[in-house]
Amino acid sequence: MGLRSYLLKRTVNTVILILFVATLNFVIFVLMPGTQGSIANLSANPRFQDQATRDRLIELEELRFGLRCGTNPDTGEGIPCSLWDKYARYMVAMLTFNFGTSFETGNTVVHDLAATGRLVNTLLLLGVSSVISIVVGIFLGVLVAKKRGTAFDNGWVTASLTTYSLPTFWMGMVLIIIFSFGLGWFPAAGVTPQDWVNPQLRPDSFLGEVPARIAHLFLPALTLTLFFYGGYLLLTRATMMETLSEDYITTARAKGLPERTVLFKHALKNASLPIVTAAALQFGFLLTGAIITETVFSWDGLGLWLFRAIGFKDGPVLQAMFFIIALCVIAANFASDIIYGLIDPRIKYD
Repeated sequence: MGLRSYLLKRTVNTVILILFVATLNFVIFVLMPGTQGSIANLSANPRFQDQATRDRLIELEELRFGLRCGTNPDTGEGIPCSLWDKYARYMVAMLTFNFGTSFETGNTVVHDLAATGRLVNTLLLLGVSSVISIVVGIFLGVLVAKKRGTAFDNGWVTASLTTYSLPTFWMGMVLIIIFSFGLGWFPAAGVTPQDWVNPQLRPDSFLGEVPARIAHLFLPALTLTLFFYGGYLLLTRATMMETLSEDYITTARAKGLPERTVLFKHALKNASLPIVTAAALQFGFLLTGAIITETVFSWDGLGLWLFRAIGFKDGPVLQAMFFIIALCVIAANFASDIIYGLIDPRIKYD
């Protein structure tokens, strides 16, 4: 099977998987106890003082979720939809990214996702910490594999296991106590300084904002980096130790190649497939946000948004985020399968 046929097959399988995930997402919220979409919460939201506004939002969400397919002209009561009608309305909404209205803010879910800066904040936090943890973890993993059995190996393996096992909320609070409350080097919470609410106190240019934004980013990014890098170190070490025992590595060393070339060009390239899978999955989960870390540091990203949506029982937000996260993970798996063939030409598409 050639690459074109393989891509066609994987695309068809991916579409089927997306439909299955969307259906499972529908079933979860249908079986969830309580009012569908927590519509009852809308009337209790103090942000919506206008009864007409609340009634209109409730009507829109009832129609979207298939709770009502019309109104009985005699009684004025809503006509409930069948389960199939609910499913059809839901699939159209998900596949067209019409996720409905948030019951907490009254804005569309797409607006709260993209226009509020939460998406950018999460991509910045998770992107920076993921890239740094992958680079540091792989580099240290190669070094400890080369020096396996030494104090250097034992020390880094112990450190990585420790940080990988500690809860992120605990590491975050310890970093806040040391670097924020103790030394006063970095702010304890927020994405930007609180006084930036006043436009006169905000820097005139983006370059002027960079130092303050980096200061707020440092502690949450450090927390996630300490948590993530250990997994890549251990995975790289395991795959490298297996690869370094191969005959072609012995041959490369016998030819007098520099040790750096042997480790990073020959051994790491052939040991990188499991690492590619782990990295692709991590990037696939970027849009989940770091719920615990963002909550600890009051980082206004998708993780904190999800946490608040769970507490408010904001059904449209939760349903939309579950579906988007699944799409990202599926896309990451698809990309990793393609990258396999680019890294290792021995892989055949069949």
